[in-house]
Amino acid sequence: MPGHAPTPDTVIIQNLGQVDYAPTLQAMQDFTDRRGADTLDEIWLLQHPPVYTLGFNAKHGAFDNPTGIPIIRTDRGGDITYHGPGQRVAYVLMDLRRRAWGVKTLVDALEQTIVDVLEHHGLQAQRRAGAPGVYVNGHKIAQLGLRVRRGASYHGLSLNVAMDLGPFEHIDPCGYAGLKTVDLASLLPKANIAQNTTQMDAILVDRLRHNLGYTTAT
Repeated sequence: MPGHAPTPDTVIIQNLGQVDYAPTLQAMQDFTDRRGADTLDEIWLLQHPPVYTLGFNAKHGAFDNPTGIPIIRTDRGGDITYHGPGQRVAYVLMDLRRRAWGVKTLVDALEQTIVDVLEHHGLQAQRRAGAPGVYVNGHKIAQLGLRVRRGASYHGLSLNVAMDLGPFEHIDPCGYAGLKTVDLASLLPKANIAQNTTQMDAILVDRLRHNLGYTTAT
């Protein structure tokens, strides 16, 4: 972009609102294929209408889906998950080669971001070795999934903020049978989490920038 030096310290933040999954996936792929050495990294904040997504490691094919929620096979890592209104999604489109980061470093930074956000709300969160994501009292509250192509990442994280968790009950979230999910609103019923989306975004962006090493945002 004119006027911006290609630096790993600068990121463009885009708040996309609620957008369908399939065209957003295509947009991430197109962005990654077009980007060059001078392309600034971007973080896309958004929500999706109800959708199940299958990662390329998914063991699921057809499954009992009484909800009628669409199922989309995607190109991120991981198994099956659910996205829906009230879940905050942050897609991280980062030039890993320019930053000299590996996938593990990015995963650690994204998990730490969620841990920090939850700590801000007085909640103690845990990670699990071999099971990317973040948990509170054994219940999963945040999901991670990434794809790296041409030395750059896309996809990212999703945090259950104030959503209908029912659709998770029809799947094995992230491939783990019996895994329970939770959202912030359930853990903090008096905090009016659903009404404070602007504040939530500010905290999430602040922690993303810090943990991903961005000092400048546009």
